Amino acid sequence: MTTAMSELRWNPQLDEWVITATDRQERTFLPPRDFCPLCPTRPGGPPTEIPRTGFEIVVFENRFAALHREPPEPAVDGTALTPVRPAAGACEVVVYTPEHDATLADASLEQVEHLIGVWAHRTLELGARPEVDYVYVFENRGEPVGVTLHHPHGQIYAYPYLPRLIERELASGRAHAASANACLWCALVGQEREDGRRIVMTTEHWQAVVPFFARWPYEVHLTPTRHLGWLHELDRGEVADLAFALRSLLRAYDALFGLPLPYVMAIHQRPTDGGPHDSYHLHFEFYPPNRSPERLKYLAGSELGAGAFINDTLPEQTAERLRNVLPGR
Repeated sequence: MTTAMSELRWNPQLDEWVITATDRQERTFLPPRDFCPLCPTRPGGPPTEIPRTGFEIVVFENRFAALHREPPEPAVDGTALTPVRPAAGACEVVVYTPEHDATLADASLEQVEHLIGVWAHRTLELGARPEVDYVYVFENRGEPVGVTLHHPHGQIYAYPYLPRLIERELASGRAHAASANACLWCALVGQEREDGRRIVMTTEHWQAVVPFFARWPYEVHLTPTRHLGWLHELDRGEVADLAFALRSLLRAYDALFGLPLPYVMAIHQRPTDGGPHDSYHLHFEFYPPNRSPERLKYLAGSELGAGAFINDTLPEQTAERLRNVLPGR
């Protein structure tokens, strides 16, 4: 029998870490509804990951984690050119509701506010650990983005390094602050407010836009209008406003093609490595792969081989389509 291994391997070509996690090959894959491991454990039913009959929101460590509180030693020896490290960190599952067929778009505003509080709390708890440099909260929804369990849930990864995409955003934010003495994301919010064509919705404290530089057909960035870096910095009004904006956007997504739209939701907060990251600005990014009800945007030769995204749609037009299906319209 092959021993499951998890480790970090350095890619010197791209100057980044790659996580190997072989036991993820064994994770549960699209089980029948009655055998969902994220449902409560019902009397007379099979045991699940949640040994109780009811709950509001549950967080637990992923049984098929890529990063571990007590990581095993690497399976191979590294070299000066290609070093290896133990895969320290954490991978958590956040189950939104005990209802198997529910969606985040259907949740009450109070439920969404509670979820935001959980995200903020777990970021503080995980980010306080000395080996954790970055806490990433995200959700994969739908089989086209790789979901293996349909029960509504998200995940949290606590990395022992800064992921390359986050490093690039940090560098861009620092460069803009140095040249313009202003926050990059605050500037983007202001530019979109003045232009107006790519705005999907605005609230008192948040702005949702299809960005000028969108890589996915219905990509949306949701950004607070106040400069801050973490979810726990939001005041009560901003949290309530975020819950409303988040639910409204997800309902618009589902109304767009008349189906539960697959997406990746990525929450970008400041790192927890203790570095000077005041120029970075909290924001949410959403990547739905659909460009029509039947057609998906696939990452192919240009995107995967050259890192050059090609968007088959115009952000000004996709933003208008999303505005037209917002709740209440």
